[in-house]
Amino acid sequence: MAPYSLLVTRLQKALGVRQYHVASVLCQRAKVAMSHFEPNEYIHYDLLEKNINIVRKRLNRPLTLSEKIVYGHLDDPAGQEIERGKSYLRLRPDRVAMQDATAQMAMLQFISSGLPKVAVPSTIHCDHLIEAQLGGEKDLRRAKDINQEVYNFLATAGAKYGVGFWKPGSGIIHQIILENYAYPGVLLIGTDSHTPNGGGLGGICIGVGGADAVDVMAGIPWELKCPKVIGVKLTGSLSGWTSPKDVILKVAGILTVKGGTGAIVEYHGPGVDSISCTGMATICNMGAEIGATTSVFPYNHRMKKYLSKTGRADIANLADEFKDHLVPDPGCHYDQLIEVNLSELKPHINGPFTPDLAHPVAEVGKVAEKEGWPLDIRVGLIGSCTNSSYEDMGRSAAVAKQALAHGLKCKSQFTITPGSEQIRATIERDGYAQILRDLGGIVLANACGPCIGQWDRKDIKKGEKNTIVTSYNRNFTGRNDANPETHAFVTSPEIVTALAIAGTLKFDPETDYLTGTDGKKFKLEAPDADELPKAEFDPGQDTYQHPPKDSSGQHVDVSPTSQRLQLLEPFDKWDGKDLEDLQILIKVKGKCTTDHISAAGPWLKFRGHLDNISNNLLIGAINIENGKANSVRNAVTQEFGPVPDTARYYKKHGIRWVVIGDENYGEGSSREHAALEPRHLGARAIITKSFARIHETNLKKQGLLPLTFADPADYNKIHPVDKLTIQGLKDFTPGKPLKCIIKHPNGTQETILLNHTFNETQIEWFRAGSALNRMKELQQ
Repeated sequence: MAPYSLLVTRLQKALGVRQYHVASVLCQRAKVAMSHFEPNEYIHYDLLEKNINIVRKRLNRPLTLSEKIVYGHLDDPAGQEIERGKSYLRLRPDRVAMQDATAQMAMLQFISSGLPKVAVPSTIHCDHLIEAQLGGEKDLRRAKDINQEVYNFLATAGAKYGVGFWKPGSGIIHQIILENYAYPGVLLIGTDSHTPNGGGLGGICIGVGGADAVDVMAGIPWELKCPKVIGVKLTGSLSGWTSPKDVILKVAGILTVKGGTGAIVEYHGPGVDSISCTGMATICNMGAEIGATTSVFPYNHRMKKYLSKTGRADIANLADEFKDHLVPDPGCHYDQLIEVNLSELKPHINGPFTPDLAHPVAEVGKVAEKEGWPLDIRVGLIGSCTNSSYEDMGRSAAVAKQALAHGLKCKSQFTITPGSEQIRATIERDGYAQILRDLGGIVLANACGPCIGQWDRKDIKKGEKNTIVTSYNRNFTGRNDANPETHAFVTSPEIVTALAIAGTLKFDPETDYLTGTDGKKFKLEAPDADELPKAEFDPGQDTYQHPPKDSSGQHVDVSPTSQRLQLLEPFDKWDGKDLEDLQILIKVKGKCTTDHISAAGPWLKFRGHLDNISNNLLIGAINIENGKANSVRNAVTQEFGPVPDTARYYKKHGIRWVVIGDENYGEGSSREHAALEPRHLGARAIITKSFARIHETNLKKQGLLPLTFADPADYNKIHPVDKLTIQGLKDFTPGKPLKCIIKHPNGTQETILLNHTFNETQIEWFRAGSALNRMKELQQ
C-alpha cells in the first residue's frame, strides 16, 4: 500500500489538481484579500486578465461579462474547446459555500475522499435548520438544542478540514456571502440553488449539488456545460412602488421556469444604475426560478458603494483598476435578448403554485376572483435570501409608518426575517424592526424559516384553502407550510406589507385607499428608504468560527446509532451489461420539483442520514396512474402503497427500477438528496421530457442515467405497468442515443430512442458507480 501522501499526490496529478492554495503565491499588481476572514487568500484579477486575453485572441470577438468571468477561470484557456451550449468547460472556482442542510452530505462525501484539507476557501452556513415558531430568540435556542448533533458535526468537520463555520443565528447563506465573500469577477459555487444572489456584486455564483462542491474542495477542475448567454437590457429607471423584485418577476413571466436553462442571464443597459447593489442581488437570486445557470450584473458605482459600506473599499479600488474585465465588451453577442423599460414596469405579484405565473398587482384581485383563489390574505411574510436587505426592510418600514400614523395595523398575520445578524442588529438600532413590530409583525430568527418550509404554522389546518403573500422566491405546492391548499404568491417586501395591512389581494396601493381609525380615507405613498445605513452597519454578535491552523488533533465523530448522521457507503459499480427489465416505480404527471422528489420542512433533520431521508422519496409527485401523491402500484403484489416503501420492496428483492418524468424534471432547489435517494433505493435511470440543470448533473454524479425522450411524445407510449430495457451501454459514448425497448404486459414491444448529455468524464462516473467512486479509483 502506498503512503497516504503519495496517494494524494497521484490523485492530484491524475486529475490535474492544483496544490492546496497554490494560487495564493501568484504575483499580483496589488495583494487584496478575498475577505477579512481569509487574509492570506488573495483576489487574482491578474490571472483573470491573462486568461481573458488568451481566450479573446482565440475567439476574436467581443465577450459578454459572463464569458469574461467564466472563461477567465478556465483550467486551460489556451486549449479548452469553447462553444456555447455544447462544450464542457473545466473551471477553477475561487471558493465554495455550503448551507447546513446540504453541507452535511457534502462534508460526508469529502470525508470519504480521504483528502486532508479543502483546496479552496470554503464556508458552512447554518441557516436551514431553524424552524419559525415563536420568534427569533426562542426559535434559535430551540434549534440549537434540537440540532446540536448536526451543528457539532459541521463545526468539527469544518475545523478538521479547513472550512469556515458560520454558527446558527449568523444569517442566511446568501446574505452572508454578499456581505463578506462575493466580489466583482469571483467564480463561486454554492450548495444552494439561490447562490446566484452573488451576481448582484458582479460575480458568477452558481448553485450546485454537494458532489460538485466536493470536486472543487478537492482541487479538481469543475465541469460546467458552456452556458449560453441571455441578455436583459434595462432602460429607464425604477421609481414609485416598482422595485428590483418586479424586474425578475417580469422576466420570470417572459422566460418561464425553464426558459433560462443552460444559460447565464446577463443584465446590462442604462437602467442598471437605478438599481441598488442589494436590489441587483434580489434579481439574480430569483433567476434560479427561470432555470438559469446564474445571473450577473456589470460592476458599477452601486457595487462600489456597497463594498465600501461593508468594509471592503480595498476590493472596490482593485475592481476599479480592472473594470474593463468586469463589464461586457461593446458589441458582444447574446443568444437571446430581452428588453425591460424600468420606467414602464409596474409592481408584480407571481403565483400561486409556480413562480412564473406573473400578474401586475393591479390585476391579481380580478384574476383571483375568476380562478377561485382565496382573496383574504392569512399571512404576509417578508425577508428570505431574496429580499432581506437594509433597503428592503427600510421600504417596508416606510409603508408601515404610514399605516401606523392612521391608527392601522396589519389585518393579516405578519412576519419579518432579517437576512443576517448584521441586518438584524442594524434594523434594530435604526428603528425599522420596532416599526414593523408595532404594525403587528413578529421578527423571526436570521434564517431561512418559512421560505424553505421551516414553519410551525398554527393558524390553519392541513387541507384548508388559504392565501399567503411573501417576498420569497419560490411558491411550489406545499413548499412553505406543507399544505397543498396554501396559495402562495411572491412579490416585493413593500407590496407584501401593503397587502398585509389591507388583508386582501384586491388592493392596489398605487390606486386604492385605506380607511384610518378616524374614518378618513388615505392612500399609501410610494415608499422611500436608504439603500444603505447612514451610519456604519452594526455587525451584531460574532458568530464566525475560524478553522484552526493546526487541526491534527481535531476529531469528527459520527455515531453508528445516530438518526441524523450516517457515514456513506460506496454505490455499486455498473456491471458492464445493458439494463434489462427495469420496473417503473412511478410515471410522474406534470410538475416535479426537487421539493416533490425530496421534501424539505420536517425532513431537513435527516439531510445527513441517507437511509432515513430516503423515506421521503417522491412523496409529493403525482402518479399518472391514479392522480394521487405517494401512491404507486407494487408490480409484484399489485397493491398500492407509498413510493418509498415500494422502492424499498424492489431493492430488497433485487428489482432495479426507473422513474418516468415530464418537463423540467427536478427544477427548484439544488438538493442532491433528490439524486442520492433514488440511487440508494435501487434506481438506475430517470427518463423525462427534459431536466433542470442542477438536478441532471446531480443524477450523473451519483451514477444514475438521466435520459430524455428523443421524441417527447414517446412519454405517452410508456405505461406504469410496462418494463423497460435500456440498450447501448457497452458502447456508451457522448452524443450517441441509447435504445429503449418498452415491454407491454400483453407481450407487445416498442422501441424508442433516449438522448443524453454525458461527456467522457461523466460516462466514467456512471461506470464507476458515482463521481466519488471514480475519484477513489484515481487515488489507487
